[in-house]
Amino acid sequence: MRRRGGRIGPRQSITPLVNSGFWDLTTAQQERGANNWGFLAIEYLVVAGGGGGGGRPYHGGGGGGGGLLSGSVASTSGTYSIVVGAGGAGYASGSATAHNGNNTTAFSLTAVGGGGGGGTNDGNDGPGYAGGSGGGASVRNATGGTATAGQGNNGGSGKLSPEGPNYGAGGGGGAGGVGGAGTGTTGGAGGAGLSSSITGSAQFYAAGGGGSVYANTTSGAGGSGIGGAGAYGSGGNGTANTGSGGGGRDNRGSENKGSGNGGSGVVIVRWATTTYGAATSTTGSPTYNSGAGGFHVYTFNASGSITF
Repeated sequence: MRRRGGRIGPRQSITPLVNSGFWDLTTAQQERGANNWGFLAIEYLVVAGGGGGGGRPYHGGGGGGGGLLSGSVASTSGTYSIVVGAGGAGYASGSATAHNGNNTTAFSLTAVGGGGGGGTNDGNDGPGYAGGSGGGASVRNATGGTATAGQGNNGGSGKLSPEGPNYGAGGGGGAGGVGGAGTGTTGGAGGAGLSSSITGSAQFYAAGGGGSVYANTTSGAGGSGIGGAGAYGSGGNGTANTGSGGGGRDNRGSENKGSGNGGSGVVIVRWATTTYGAATSTTGSPTYNSGAGGFHVYTFNASGSITF
């Protein structure tokens, strides 16, 4: 029994805003102020797998970066599953299309996989695919893929002559910026990633892959140095465990050369060493950094679980 507003009554309950065990920090502070329960404030970075670069069979757009979510939640004790999404496969000879990246889930959050890059024969003039960030378009003035609200940015559009003698595809969108548009002479650059220092040092995540351009002129660079570069030949891969998109490819004479694969995602969590000790247990072999800047830091490069 607690006194509220001068009257005696039952203790009130605040309903969790997401799945059982998780509250936003404002609600958690309200409950703690009422001496209802204790909680652990956890900071998180959740990144989905990046999309694969396009190129069916050529003029490939860059893959979009995986969706990126960051912030804080308050948790009670328990075991929580973590699923780290793989990067999407880039176009390869004989395949139907580039593939979107896979979703990453943790703490009742879902980051959406990056959109695959468009290709000439993908239909509708080769638009990029929707995802966490959208994939870059192929040519013929096609449009870039649409991003998931709050998780990334749209992919870049493509371009066909008469602007120039060649055919530039769009770059994939990134968490920090839209994908660059292709022109008649260049492929669009991949959208920038977002920088996070949750591990204690700055690192970019979820950048877009670069778009290709025909006839070996200037293909698009991958975003923030971690997205795959476009190429007249084999597109570059997105960097593993950054959720970055793969580069598109364009090579009519070498159908065996594929587009870049998207980089796999990652989940990183941390909490202050002054508030709680290390995790009770983990699975999935996360990297543990004790005391980094006053935090316990766990980096999941593969699926697993964590227990508080």
